[in-house]
Amino acid sequence: MAQHINRVIDLFEAGEPAYYTGTGDLTYENGLKQASTWADFLITDFEHHAFDVVGLTAFMKGLVDGGPTKAGHRTPAVISTLPSNCRTVAEVRANAWQVRQVLSAGVHGILHTHARQADAVRAFIEECRYPFHKTGREGLGEGQRGAGGQGQPAHIWGVTPQDYTKIADPWPLNPNGELLLGLKLENQESMVNADAIARVPGLGFAEWGPGDMGMSFGNPDAHDPPYVDGMELARKTIKAACDANGIKFLSSWNDPTKSDEENIQFLLDWGVGIISGGGEEMATIGRKMTNRQMPVG
Repeated sequence: MAQHINRVIDLFEAGEPAYYTGTGDLTYENGLKQASTWADFLITDFEHHAFDVVGLTAFMKGLVDGGPTKAGHRTPAVISTLPSNCRTVAEVRANAWQVRQVLSAGVHGILHTHARQADAVRAFIEECRYPFHKTGREGLGEGQRGAGGQGQPAHIWGVTPQDYTKIADPWPLNPNGELLLGLKLENQESMVNADAIARVPGLGFAEWGPGDMGMSFGNPDAHDPPYVDGMELARKTIKAACDANGIKFLSSWNDPTKSDEENIQFLLDWGVGIISGGGEEMATIGRKMTNRQMPVG
């Protein structure tokens, strides 16, 4: 049952993989509905769709009013992608307002896109932290998140504003933190810099973004296996960097020659921490394979 506010962290600490889906419409009514989602967490796709923080705020309130989950979490975890990329320090700093906006709406993490350089990733982590957090400061600068926006997310998380600022910090860097910060390493530059990026303190997970990775190799649609040699190297290189630095790896595996059970088993055998694709049916298969104890919904 629930130990953390963030359901995904509970699963990781129990050695279980997590499954996710999109939020759908960002409305209060859909938040009520998604409060009992089959997924372990929900992603708001601001990378490809309108950056709607007003809708996100209403959606988060709906999750609270529709909860708690059967496992005792106040809401399912919600992770947001952003419209900007994590390519350079300048881009991260210029678009840090997006980080503050989604965190102030009460989400439980951010999945930043097109991460290419370790210094840009370091800037991203700093933008997510309050200045008084000192853990990991040997590899990070001062946190850049300011006071004044903690009331709304504190309500969503069910804590006081004072307690929110203490626990709104990246896990596992801060064992008491409730924020899960991830990256899409989805091009050849990302692959080359994967180990340096994965060493940045504060990251919780990363993916190799096969769709965009395929495009960086000159292929307009190479999301699913079988992969060409360069794609295979990217997949294995980024997974190895995650493993070496204690970061969970997010991946799909949709081999058309294999059954759903075989595809899920491949991901489990490979040690994937977040399983993408396949929806509720694939999640049901995977949870049965790992003898999941946490209630669904």
